[in-house]
Amino acid sequence: MSGTSEGPAPAADLDRAVVTDSDFSTSPRTETPTYRSAFTAAPLAMAVVDRDGLVAGANGTLGELLGCAPEVLTGKSAAELVDLASDTRTWHAYQEVLRGRQARLRCTRRLKHPDGRSVWVQITVAPLGTGEPGVLLSLVDISSQRELQARLRHLQMHDPVTRLPNRTLFFERLSAALEVESYAQGGTGRIGLCYLDLDGFKAINDTLGHRVGDRLLAAVAERLTRCADEAGLTRGSVPLVARLGGDEFALLVEDSTGTDQLADLAEAVLKAVQAPFDISGRRLSVSASIGVVERHAAGTTPTALVQAADTTLYWAKADGKSRWTLFDPERNAHQMTRQALASTLRPAIERGEFVLEYQPLVGMEDGRLRGVEALVRWNHPQFGMLTPNRFIGLAEEDGSIVQLGRWVLATACRQARQWQLDHPDEPPIFVSVNVAVRQVWDSDLVADVADILAETGLAPGLLQLELTESAVMGSAGRPLQVLQALSDMGVHIAIDDFGTGYSNLAYLSRLPVAVLKLDGSFVRGFQYEGTDASPNPADEVVVEAMIQLAHRLGLTVTAECVETSAQASRLRRIGCDTGQGWLYSRPVAPDRISELLTGQAVGKP
Repeated sequence: MSGTSEGPAPAADLDRAVVTDSDFSTSPRTETPTYRSAFTAAPLAMAVVDRDGLVAGANGTLGELLGCAPEVLTGKSAAELVDLASDTRTWHAYQEVLRGRQARLRCTRRLKHPDGRSVWVQITVAPLGTGEPGVLLSLVDISSQRELQARLRHLQMHDPVTRLPNRTLFFERLSAALEVESYAQGGTGRIGLCYLDLDGFKAINDTLGHRVGDRLLAAVAERLTRCADEAGLTRGSVPLVARLGGDEFALLVEDSTGTDQLADLAEAVLKAVQAPFDISGRRLSVSASIGVVERHAAGTTPTALVQAADTTLYWAKADGKSRWTLFDPERNAHQMTRQALASTLRPAIERGEFVLEYQPLVGMEDGRLRGVEALVRWNHPQFGMLTPNRFIGLAEEDGSIVQLGRWVLATACRQARQWQLDHPDEPPIFVSVNVAVRQVWDSDLVADVADILAETGLAPGLLQLELTESAVMGSAGRPLQVLQALSDMGVHIAIDDFGTGYSNLAYLSRLPVAVLKLDGSFVRGFQYEGTDASPNPADEVVVEAMIQLAHRLGLTVTAECVETSAQASRLRRIGCDTGQGWLYSRPVAPDRISELLTGQAVGKP
């Protein structure tokens, strides 16, 4: 070995450094017999090492530790005996101690005993302290301590219920797998993760108790381990199965070969979990929802991988449970955008990022402008102009629809009043504003409308509030009281998207409703221009029946999504009152509505 002598030390050096007796092969000449006796009988394994790194003398304890007589050790390289040359840092420090340039070296090594067992030792190398050249090598057997540490680590890193690796060990393995050194030298350079959650476990845990629940989790763990072992037979490496907490488990596939491998594993897990369990004399059934992610290891992080898997697991739950779902970057990007919008919605209202556009409502007989529907848009600084379908649902979920709805109502009424003032010689047009159900429940809508009408000076008869059919039909209690109070005030109530919801026609006569807006799906059935399809008389019969019913109840009817003159002609023939759609105009800015208020027809009769 470099830096050491292979043969025994020169006689002159040995004579100067040590003396010999029958029990202890060498000892410092300057030491007393008492010291030599203590050295020989010490329970601590020790050896004197000369400046060339060779053992000049060893006590019996060291011989026992290494499985040989102490005399056999004399003249051998101490570094080779106790593995001090296995890493560069330790070897360099050892050489520095031998040369007197470093005070001490301490390290831990695992040595192989001749009987085959491994022995963990803590090694200390220090100067003799007598001014003589050489060092004292001492070893302490720490095998029992290491064994205890290993047991404690196992307990710390494994789940006590299932005996699977726990969340801590899972992330430790995942982090190691994503280090460049783990995949740069070979393998596929890819990684996969199946993240699963048990469907229906909470009900079993709550009704049968935690003891049964724990036994079920242990049984699930056995089946997951079996799936992993079977997958390892065909793929070479066994996926790591871990319990992350509660009823959540993960299967980590290092060096995955692609999505097909993960899909096969997820399918096998689904089938394994779906089979009934016999627990404590009961036959229990659960299923699993699994989020599957497979990607290049380079460029990803443990957090990013688990977040993607958790998101995909949520999709599997939302899509109906008892299934596996593969991570979709586009779907994830849409969700991230949705979350970004949700987090900035309320501040956007305060910053004035919302604007209104208006779509004309046109008389079917004369084509003249009767009113407009106010449609809110979000002029987002990052995503551009967003239509209501991108953010209204979010606003309803977090309650900001109340604040946004109040702003839309005030802005639309103010604009309608301004048109009236700017065109005093023209018949005033009404403005129609959509109202969400949550506005009825979470705010004093009647007071808001009264205050806004008083503030803007708009007549109640020029305001129309639209609610969806599902929100209005079957209303009772507070919603019905609100609608009745608004109607008594003179505000018109319209049912939007009529014909797609409850369609409780008997109940319709008892509601304070003035207008029905036919859903566009009925009107689209009239569109045959430019196609080979022939008109379907049933479409016209259904729409005509709804219009006649509405008229007999004293209601007016607006047809949505009117796009062709043929549709308009048929609707006019069967008595529809007003129309709305691209045939007349797309939603436009307020100044365009001002141009239409000159009295000219918007659509030809």
